[in-house]
Amino acid sequence: MIKDNIQVLVDGKSVDVVEGTTFLELSKMFYEDSKRKPIIASVNGKYRELSEVITKDDDIKFLDLTNYFANNVYLNGLLFLVNYAFNEVFNGKNIITVKHSADKALCIETSDKITKEDLKIIENKMKSLVEANLPISKVTVLKSEALEYFLKMNDSKKAKLLEYMTNTYIHLYKMGNMYNYVFSKMPSETSCLGEFKLTYLDSNEFVLQFPTVYINDRIKPYVHHEKLFEVFKQEKEWAKLINIETAGDLNGVVASGRIDYLIRISETLQNNRILDQVKEIKKSGYKIKVVLISGPSSSGKTTSCYKLAMYLASFGLTPKVISMDNFFKERTETPKKANGEYDFESLDALDLKLFNKTLKDLLDGKTVKMPTFDFYSGEKKFRDVMTLAQTDILLIEGIHALNPKLLPDIPREYKYKVYLSPLTAINIDKDNRMSTTDNRLLRRMIRDNRTRGYNVSRTLDLWDDVREGEEKYVFAYQDEADYVFNTSLIYEFCILKTYVLPLLYSVKSDDKNYNEAVRLMKILDVFLPIPSEAIPADSLLREFIGGSCF
Repeated sequence: MIKDNIQVLVDGKSVDVVEGTTFLELSKMFYEDSKRKPIIASVNGKYRELSEVITKDDDIKFLDLTNYFANNVYLNGLLFLVNYAFNEVFNGKNIITVKHSADKALCIETSDKITKEDLKIIENKMKSLVEANLPISKVTVLKSEALEYFLKMNDSKKAKLLEYMTNTYIHLYKMGNMYNYVFSKMPSETSCLGEFKLTYLDSNEFVLQFPTVYINDRIKPYVHHEKLFEVFKQEKEWAKLINIETAGDLNGVVASGRIDYLIRISETLQNNRILDQVKEIKKSGYKIKVVLISGPSSSGKTTSCYKLAMYLASFGLTPKVISMDNFFKERTETPKKANGEYDFESLDALDLKLFNKTLKDLLDGKTVKMPTFDFYSGEKKFRDVMTLAQTDILLIEGIHALNPKLLPDIPREYKYKVYLSPLTAINIDKDNRMSTTDNRLLRRMIRDNRTRGYNVSRTLDLWDDVREGEEKYVFAYQDEADYVFNTSLIYEFCILKTYVLPLLYSVKSDDKNYNEAVRLMKILDVFLPIPSEAIPADSLLREFIGGSCF
């Protein structure tokens, strides 16, 4: 059969290609010598794997790992690569499990002990697989065949996950003689996966490092956040104790009708974490006078602050909440972003001099005039006064609360710092994790729609700016915290699915955020939905889905 030439656009330039050409073949005509090879193609606004075939009139943009979506695809490929290397080196006898994020990296657990030398062998094996340029192909098999394969590979978690899927056929990805099931698109060959580093932690743990969209020119030296690791460890141990480590395990609880009990014990555990903080504060006598609370967007800071105040009051303390928003500089002094918009997230947007003096005067026993920021006029008004009594304790919540530039003249022993985030414990299966970032994004979509009337696409439009602010102003100071508070609830994805799935379906196929909506829908598809009636009114989740008593 004679194939005709067809015309397409590549990065805005008209190109003639032979009918049947793949995006991978076309990319090599343009980017073979590039520093970074394309990972995925944006075709008429939709993401396509490079192994797919070009059609007439396609408008094509090739994306490398500096693109957010392509970076996720790159990570999927790396995880397949490290899995394959372990399988080759240890003959399938040392199974790895993705645990959680770790300083722009992923922490991975091994079933058998490894040495630093073993990890170096694995790293070299991965490099050789990159050089060999193995194809990564998509295959369609019967669900029963996929189940049989994963059980044969001793991957019971993935098999259990597939049991709750209604599909007759399953899409798997194949590299060499190994198959895997993933929840996003994949690279089409291994040659694009050359940027990574393995860092040894202990005999059963290492981290997989890779360039992210925030550090795209290099892999930065690994920084170990011990407090964060300890909280993840505790959460994983608890999940293992109650036999709910993966989405399949959670679905089993839902299907058996035991979800109400799980909700109650999960809520009790989270309340106990708040109680732990209050006990630490109370141990100081009345020395701790300022509690500073920070965390990334949609971590549940508002509810956590209310609950902490309630628990402090039950111990005989008198909490007083101070909003950092009332210490904004006058609008005429507010810094601006490069696009000319006001940058309210910048530390320079705060009147630090006034804030630090106000707090110091309060702790020195003075009566202080307190500002209230008028967002309409862009000016501060001074109407109220405050004086601290012996049992009074200040609660200050905000994006900059852990920054050492805040309250530098107040002795450290007078301050108690809390970093909070939903440090998601549950995995989809041993290879696919539920990311903390996705957890927060789903929460925010629901709250934005309920309280601001935003649709999903509007939330996604703002998300990059939100994430950039977190990188600058929140994550950099997480090690300042005295207590890391995990605000995740092990059952919450079943609830979030109930609320957010209809919102995600509203994103039209011609919307620029359609691909991201589809990715999130595919992830949520693995969780069984549950109603919200059993969730108590004081639950942190109520901050997002509504019905909170606070």
